[in-house]
Amino acid sequence: MKTQNLGYPRIGSQRQLKKACEQYWTGKIDLNELNQVARKLKEENWQTQLDAGIDLIPCNDFSFYDQTLDMSLLLGVIPQRYSQVLTEVKTNQETDLYFAMARGYQKDGLDITAMEMTKWLDTNYHYLVPEFTAKQKFSIFSEKVFGEYNAAKRVLGTKAKPVLIGPVSYLLLGKEKEQGFERIDLIKQLVPVYVEIINRLRLQGAVWIQLDEPCLALDLSKKEKEAFEFAYRSIANRVSGVKLLVATYFESLLDNTALAVNLPVAALHVDLVRAPEQLDEVLALIPDHLQLSLGIVDGRNVWKNDYEKSLQLINKAVEKLGTDRVIIAPSCSLLHCPIDLELESTIDPEIRNWMAYARQKLDEVAALQQITEGNADLLQLNKAAIASRRSSEKVHKQAVKDRIASITEADATRSSAFPVRQQLHRERFKFPAFPTTTIGSFPQTDDIRQLRAKYKKGDLSLEAYEQAIEQATIEAIRWQEEIGLDVLVHGEFERNDMVEYFGEQLDGFLFTKNGWVQSYGSRCVKPPVIYGDVSRPKDMTVRWSKFAAAQTEKQMKGMLTGPVTILQWSFVRDDQPREVTTNQIALGIRDEVLALEEAGIGIVQIDEAAIREGLPLRKSKRPHYLDWAVRAFRITAGGVQDKTQVHTHMCYSEFNDIIEHIAAMDADVITIETSRSQMELLQAFAHFEYPNEIGPGVYDIHSPRVPTTEEMVALLSKAADLLPAENLWVNPDCGLKTRKWPETKAALENMVAAAKLAREQISVEGVI
Repeated sequence: MKTQNLGYPRIGSQRQLKKACEQYWTGKIDLNELNQVARKLKEENWQTQLDAGIDLIPCNDFSFYDQTLDMSLLLGVIPQRYSQVLTEVKTNQETDLYFAMARGYQKDGLDITAMEMTKWLDTNYHYLVPEFTAKQKFSIFSEKVFGEYNAAKRVLGTKAKPVLIGPVSYLLLGKEKEQGFERIDLIKQLVPVYVEIINRLRLQGAVWIQLDEPCLALDLSKKEKEAFEFAYRSIANRVSGVKLLVATYFESLLDNTALAVNLPVAALHVDLVRAPEQLDEVLALIPDHLQLSLGIVDGRNVWKNDYEKSLQLINKAVEKLGTDRVIIAPSCSLLHCPIDLELESTIDPEIRNWMAYARQKLDEVAALQQITEGNADLLQLNKAAIASRRSSEKVHKQAVKDRIASITEADATRSSAFPVRQQLHRERFKFPAFPTTTIGSFPQTDDIRQLRAKYKKGDLSLEAYEQAIEQATIEAIRWQEEIGLDVLVHGEFERNDMVEYFGEQLDGFLFTKNGWVQSYGSRCVKPPVIYGDVSRPKDMTVRWSKFAAAQTEKQMKGMLTGPVTILQWSFVRDDQPREVTTNQIALGIRDEVLALEEAGIGIVQIDEAAIREGLPLRKSKRPHYLDWAVRAFRITAGGVQDKTQVHTHMCYSEFNDIIEHIAAMDADVITIETSRSQMELLQAFAHFEYPNEIGPGVYDIHSPRVPTTEEMVALLSKAADLLPAENLWVNPDCGLKTRKWPETKAALENMVAAAKLAREQISVEGVI
């Protein structure tokens, strides 16, 4: 029985890749030094997996920014606007092209926007969306995968397994950039390039090649299913001497099971953590030649594997297939997990004994193999850890369970309908047309980070720390007043992360020192761990919001993170339904909202950046999720007075299929990310005739590029063509924590100027 891994975290245990990329972008190191960091990380990752006893070890899962972007370069899918980088940039052309596609390019006389970014299926990992035209050409452009395989082979020998995004998922995860064609129709032009890539890897010595096809777990049209059949039949007819493994994850195959098991490949991987129930149907339909990879170790969470449950699945598969046709694996790439639990020294030892990071998950895969070969000691140790967690008083709190049971519909309903509230807000706040604001955070400079680090280490007193944070807050407020923003924010200088900050203050959460995972590019987050019943013991944000509000005559937003986003961006309990945990968080946030209102804060923003991210991949499973997710948000805001204005913010999301549920959240103002899509996302709100107010982002904060005033006015004009101008706000796409002050100031000054021009150029009715 073989073992395999689908992918491994690439950031480094001390976030070496993040630091190296950012140094390269600022010119502090050169390309050779950047490549040295990358080479060392890859070799360490390969050796770690080899030492753990994994039989098939991924390569080409490493990326400087995003694996989907890597595929676009490999396949020559480079939007025309980047051609100038190749012709006019004199050094490091391919690397600068790569980062220009990811981050935009604004130097050397060039000004090029970045590619659109969105969430990788239902994760918090972001990928760069491939852009296709009707006459799209494909050809090998980048040599990265071939060089990386050669490097891996030197360390791993025949265990090295190149990883590629499969051809159909690559097309489906992209988007058409012009009218009149469907991107899936490009499959006939794309497949020959895949054949060429696979054959080159075969000639280099590759025995196995992994093709990730997560879209096999989605609802597929007849044409999309035919594309899978065509692609893999064509590849099989033109490739021999190498074994292809198709990997699916994050959902059950359901009606695509027969399609998946009958693809002409050597092995199929299925996610039995997310969907263990699919194993029976897979085994019933699997042909005699196909090997089956069982994804039984959770690649997206930090809890130890329950070996007894996993062995039941393994034994069922072995009974049907025999040991030689079964492969044991994590459910998906371990990219979504922190790297090594051994680096954590401050976690409660009892809770730590329930946990496993990526490094430990490799050991779990190997341990399950050993247990099937008779190692009973490993099974007994695991049983003890699982039993300890199941019975621990640290997990279960009766008072929390009782409060959840007492929630009523009245708790999830505002007193009056939106039109009544809107009129009260206009009379109370007297904002101009196109009111301006930001999403909440301002740049976290090195000084701020060092300040927080000194305080946490005990090198700085609480009094000195808070005085410094107060001064940074005052400076941010004065600057906002100076440029003329209408609704101010305090900047969140006291916060390390929009979820971790709350996790540190809620009971039932723990936080880590080294639990970093990649979100996008060099952006890493350190999700809290929800280990037990959640409650709010004290105020979390009131002190800073109240202080900030006292510094200005303008309106100051209170800033909170919503319950679904806290759930999605945490490592969540796997021992109770997600909606139960969400409601526990919602009640804690509700208490904070009411405390802010009592402190005199008139506008409260409850960010639900991840509500679309949590949407089940299969449409049949969405209604239940949307019901409890929307209800959780309404619980957080349901207790405030009509005069209090409630905002929410959502990150990159396609809203078409959930717009009625977004409306049902009944936020007074919703802000969304729309600049990279050139306001395309507003189409859904326009078709639905969205009744509440909305702030479509007018500049992309994920790029250092500073947009012009005219560019933002043009975007506002597009928005006003789609939605009532009197309901439009003006704001960035997202929070500004990761940006630098010079670009932030320049962009926000342009944004305020754009709002002023829009008030002159665009007709608005009904605004005081």
